[in-house]
Amino acid sequence: MTPVAWRSAGRTVRGKRRSRNEDAFLDCPLRGCWAVADGMGGHRAGDVASQWVVSSLASLSGQGSLDQRIEAVRHCLRALDSRLGHVDSLSGVMGSTVATLLLEHGRAACLWAGDSRCYLWRGQRLYQLSRDHSLQQQLMDTQRLSPEQAQAHPDARALTRAIGARQPLNLEVLELRTHPGDVFLLCSDGLYQGLSHGELGRAMAGGAPRQVLDRLFNNVMRGGAQDDCTAVVVQP
Repeated sequence: MTPVAWRSAGRTVRGKRRSRNEDAFLDCPLRGCWAVADGMGGHRAGDVASQWVVSSLASLSGQGSLDQRIEAVRHCLRALDSRLGHVDSLSGVMGSTVATLLLEHGRAACLWAGDSRCYLWRGQRLYQLSRDHSLQQQLMDTQRLSPEQAQAHPDARALTRAIGARQPLNLEVLELRTHPGDVFLLCSDGLYQGLSHGELGRAMAGGAPRQVLDRLFNNVMRGGAQDDCTAVVVQP
């Protein structure tokens, strides 16, 4: 892959309810690779798990076609999933969500497991590219519940997929063509749960990546930011 100076920026802030930040992010514009990982809250060393996700992805060379790079990410995260699955912990689980974005000339791929998300701002509209791997989403899909009805379930935020979840990792992949003016957002649930869809869109509606981050975090911090908040903004 020929190096391209994609513009990007990332930021993470510890939530007020948290004793440590269990989120992590990767911002590698020269390799065309970005990621957000959210360690599984309440489990042992969630912060370590998310850092392992990021460091594993950072070790990839970024060489080859987009298809080859997708397979490299799959192999990398499956190996980490197996490694985490063998970690002996008191809670029985050491894991993390992941949302990864890969870019090459005119093409993009989003790979994810869990409820960290990938969004696209295009043509003055905000699109959620990823679908949460959570019980809430599962209830919406299988029982046709509204988001509000599904959210009322006591285990609504339980993950149905994650790295280290003691089941074979099944990454979901979405590929698309990029357009001039596209803006991508990777973020943890602490960010998007603190903002409405409209607020997310308005924050992404103009400016350089750091300006978008400033708007996103200014807005979410006004709401209290109880959970860790992490975001990466990418402009192809």
